[in-house]
Amino acid sequence: MQVNDLKKAFTQKFGDKDIQLFFAPGRINLIGEHTDYNGGYVFPCAITKGTYALAAGRSDRKVRLYSENMPESGIIEMSLDSLDYKEDDGWANYPKGMMYKLLEAGWDISGGIDVLYYGNIPNGAGLSSSASIELVTGVMLEYLFNLEIDRVELVKLGQKVENEFIGVNSGIMDQFAIGMGKADHGILLDCQTLLYEYAPLHLKNYTLMIMNTNKERTLASSKYNDRRRECESALENLKQYADIEALGALEPNEFEEWKRHIKGEAELRRARHAVYENHRTKKSLKRLKDGDLDGFGELMNASHVSLRDDYEVTGAELDTLVEAAWEQDGVIGARMTGAGFGGCAIALVETKKADIFRDHVAKQYEAVIGYAPSIYEAKAGDGAKRLQGEVVIQ
Repeated sequence: MQVNDLKKAFTQKFGDKDIQLFFAPGRINLIGEHTDYNGGYVFPCAITKGTYALAAGRSDRKVRLYSENMPESGIIEMSLDSLDYKEDDGWANYPKGMMYKLLEAGWDISGGIDVLYYGNIPNGAGLSSSASIELVTGVMLEYLFNLEIDRVELVKLGQKVENEFIGVNSGIMDQFAIGMGKADHGILLDCQTLLYEYAPLHLKNYTLMIMNTNKERTLASSKYNDRRRECESALENLKQYADIEALGALEPNEFEEWKRHIKGEAELRRARHAVYENHRTKKSLKRLKDGDLDGFGELMNASHVSLRDDYEVTGAELDTLVEAAWEQDGVIGARMTGAGFGGCAIALVETKKADIFRDHVAKQYEAVIGYAPSIYEAKAGDGAKRLQGEVVIQ
């Protein structure tokens, strides 16, 4: 799919109009999984794949939305005066939610819009296609209606769409990485304070590979909210004895001292993951700044083991991919990324061995699971923005 193809499709659906083009990336999390809503650190980066939105304003208050990825849904119409969540609207609830939250926050969306969306992030892959749709809608509305919204505030509104409009009790990492991404950099983000630091991704002779299980997972219907409740329960137990507001405030030695107060074996293991994963994430920044890729790879491996054993969010597909990656020559680290329950894993692979890695991992995975994964290179890209000039869809 090329930009000219999308412009032709827009014209066929909505007529000949002055089209503006916008983009928001997907994201991968290098390390720091299920720490965001526990008040800890995460270490994501935006990627060069994402969601494109072609948009034009209208003179009335009608909103018309169309997705090239879901043509069977047709054009979904609504009014700016009636933006309630509707299950039948499916994917369109994400852009609708962004409009709703902007209006609720007092921003003036003074007219309707026609929008065509196209994404090259696999839906349900755990690369945050939903937050990508939210943020591309946000920057589109910001430009079309001259809103001049502080980017962190726009990121927060995206999270509110997930939490309050869609009903997924997720943290802020996805929207933050997608809104604030910077090419060739990761972001170490303190999810409690929203203080952040960009970290150059100097991978030398290594390549970051995304391994998609091709098993879809939907956060709202998964055990994601259960995990969050278990962590909140553990925190409530600990707050009776320790002066903390989040599990991310605890260092591992403090957790070991206080863990006996957590009621329930499952709650203890969830909390242990949150604390130790947060510690690994902070250590990762120093490893990358020091150019210690081997040390960073070891932290990636330990992260996956914790997510598998203590947090129990991996499953057969992700474990098969990661364990196959660990066996390959030239791999210094591999782990699941995203919320889990399907979706993707990442691996740090010696560049000259990347093709062999791809072939061997795919064969091993298909032999065990019964269908093929998708494996491709990940590049760290910029955050959500308007696109101008010559545009190549990656």
